[in-house]
Amino acid sequence: MAAEVFAPAKINLTLHVTGRRADGYHLLDSLVVFADTGDRLQLDPGPGLALEVSGLFAEGVPADHRNLVWKAAAGAGWTGRIRLSKQLPHGAGIGGGSSDAAAVLRAAAGQGRRIPDALPLSLGADVPVCMASRASRMQGIGEQLTPAELPPLHALLVNPGAHVPTGPVFSALASRASPPMPQDIPPFASAEDCAAWLKEQRNDLEAPALALAPVIDRTLADLRSSRGALLARMSGSGATCFALYPTKKAAHMAAYEIGAEHPDWWCSAVTLT
Repeated sequence: MAAEVFAPAKINLTLHVTGRRADGYHLLDSLVVFADTGDRLQLDPGPGLALEVSGLFAEGVPADHRNLVWKAAAGAGWTGRIRLSKQLPHGAGIGGGSSDAAAVLRAAAGQGRRIPDALPLSLGADVPVCMASRASRMQGIGEQLTPAELPPLHALLVNPGAHVPTGPVFSALASRASPPMPQDIPPFASAEDCAAWLKEQRNDLEAPALALAPVIDRTLADLRSSRGALLARMSGSGATCFALYPTKKAAHMAAYEIGAEHPDWWCSAVTLT
């Protein structure tokens, strides 16, 4: 039976790099949420494995064994045709490929395939949290997940078109042993309360990413100066940035204004949960 699945954008509200293991993997402490925008996939079971990629950001996305979607299907022992509609910029710090892979694993499980316990993390640090696809605290190398209770957050996502490779960003880190988030994430009565708490946290990858792609600085400046912005920060390893707003109307107004000034930037007003 064919399945249609949604792969939401993943946003790191915080990203603290707290250490590095002997095998080179970095230890993280991150508060992750998911947007109501993302990629879409259609899976049609059959013999063999085939992948078709279309959509706004299809260019440059491999349609073979190099794609995480293909690796996820192969790892789960699923065969058939997968149609992937890429609506999210790739290599953008919002987990597009990881969310796509997680969506394939969820669909394969729904079709009766047993997903090996080690498979999600083997595909990437973000894949386990994308499997959960809900607000979570992500620790360790991505394998330690704790559900988080957050109010719905109205936000604007902006990508200025810069591609920032994750490896060089981590390599440029000034410190690989920064403090984690507080032990307990407090309850928040409103988006304003949540944004005020988030201001005390960090994305440790923001500074090295900005050094590699200075346009991120302009992106953050535009978000911070937009009307009603409560907080602006980079997501993941960049270059996508986000701002939080008190209302959906404010987020959409900021999307209109920034989009009009930078028509070549990707802007999406979303709700994060």
